[in-house]
Amino acid sequence: MMHADGRLIAFTPKLITVLREGYSIDRMRRDCVAGLTVAIVALPLAMALAIASGASPDKGLVTAIIAGFLISALGGSRVQIGGPTGAFVVVVFGVIAQHGYDGLLIATLMAGLMLIVAGYLGLGSLVRFIPQPVVTGFTAGIAVIIASSQVKDFLGLSMAHVPADFLPKWGAYFAALDSVRIVPLAVGAGSLGLIIALRKWAPRLPGFLIAVILAAAAVALLHLPVETIGSRFPDLPTDLPAPAFPDFSPAKLQAVIPSAFTIAFLAGIEALLSAVVADGMIGSRHRSNQELVGQGVANIASALFGGLPATGAIARTATNIKAGAITPVAGIMHALFLLLFILFASDLMAYVPLAALAAILFMVAWGMSEHHRFIQLLRMPNGDRSLLLLTFGLTVLVDLTVAIGVGVTLASLLFMMRMSQMVEIANDSGNGALSSEEAGEDIHQRDALPPRVEVFRIEGPVFFGVANELLDTLRRIGLPPKVIILRMRRVPLLDASGVTTIEEIVRQAGSASTQIIVSGIQAQPMAMLERVSLGPADRRVIFCGDFPEALRVARAIAGAPTAAAEQLN
Repeated sequence: MMHADGRLIAFTPKLITVLREGYSIDRMRRDCVAGLTVAIVALPLAMALAIASGASPDKGLVTAIIAGFLISALGGSRVQIGGPTGAFVVVVFGVIAQHGYDGLLIATLMAGLMLIVAGYLGLGSLVRFIPQPVVTGFTAGIAVIIASSQVKDFLGLSMAHVPADFLPKWGAYFAALDSVRIVPLAVGAGSLGLIIALRKWAPRLPGFLIAVILAAAAVALLHLPVETIGSRFPDLPTDLPAPAFPDFSPAKLQAVIPSAFTIAFLAGIEALLSAVVADGMIGSRHRSNQELVGQGVANIASALFGGLPATGAIARTATNIKAGAITPVAGIMHALFLLLFILFASDLMAYVPLAALAAILFMVAWGMSEHHRFIQLLRMPNGDRSLLLLTFGLTVLVDLTVAIGVGVTLASLLFMMRMSQMVEIANDSGNGALSSEEAGEDIHQRDALPPRVEVFRIEGPVFFGVANELLDTLRRIGLPPKVIILRMRRVPLLDASGVTTIEEIVRQAGSASTQIIVSGIQAQPMAMLERVSLGPADRRVIFCGDFPEALRVARAIAGAPTAAAEQLN
């Protein structure tokens, strides 16, 4: 159990820690520069992600401001930047389409509460148990869906309705190819080319913002026939909305519970992965459980202000670090700079062409796809490769929630199968020689064993995946022996199924008048057996400290000559 002082530290926001260390003018300067840099990157990205999610662009900015501020102020990382991310686009779009925007706000509120509970339950460390093929599979799948959602705006297609599902969506695109408009395509392709060129030859410049500014200027000055944010969303607000609870009913609350779990899962996974990446870049260590608590509070507040789900953004966090950020103040300043933009420059958003935002999201999707890692995982063994492709396929073709559930379940089964293959259950009575259990132990020959004494050596964890195999091995010995020795020195773990198997072995041995001797058992398996009263107090099982002692006891039970017993010492 965690000590009280340790628990207090684990749930202390990093902002408080760094302020206690002392906050100088130089640190403030560096954090402000970093915050401004990240705000410039986040400005067009937040709007693009909101539109791709089926919401208005101001919702993305509200999320980046409210959630971004609270994630930095209350989180467990020094340099985490929070806000809307590409991982949520698919989920948010689906929730809005199915339950309306109020349904999304309710789901986000519930997800925030789940994250807070998860943090205080200490579940932050569980992120390391999500296997890489599952993470890469659904991340790449989300990237494909995001890119697919932007084809209409990038090509300027004339479509009254775009289907939500992947295959019907592409069918509709192909049916509308004759309506491609050259001007939106030129604006989108030019923006995409400019972003790629700036990344290659001037990576320190804010490519997203430069592309958006130039595209908006071209559309405004040349009066190009291109759909813009202003033409699609004519009533954009010029300040932050007042906080309010969404309208909800018990029926809607119940309906959005699966979506809330998905949002909470994605928010927790991406935030903690981003914090781990940040730790590697700055040589620090985040507080995973406090990070979940901060993410939870941020999502609740974002929903109350009408925003979208939020989490830690890996790309913006990396930008924050490269810009010189030292403390969470940089993330707070990033939110404040975005607020200033809404208050004093929101009219300029109306000129931003949607084709340029589509180009930005193509780049976001490419970065999310992790194509190098995807290709690398394709070279892995069949189990990992199948897990990757299945998660990817389910994400794209079925549903993200299904993909996560199936992926994690199959990964667990794959792990247990591999663990069961590592467990060795050998009959040391008939293999010619008994291998030593530890350095310096005598090697006992088959001829030295007393008659009607069987020896079984178990190596590896005995859990439900291998418990029945142990029972089947013992059943194959034929005529019941007088004594069975179970060598368990190399069994580090015994679960409930393993205990049940041992109980069944003891019961069957009792029916056949066979004595069970266990040698070299470790602390955890012994504690598990004692829970079901199979410890030393139960004389149905004899526990010996090592194998030579077990042999001496077995010889005494079997009635072997004392001289022969001496030969075993």
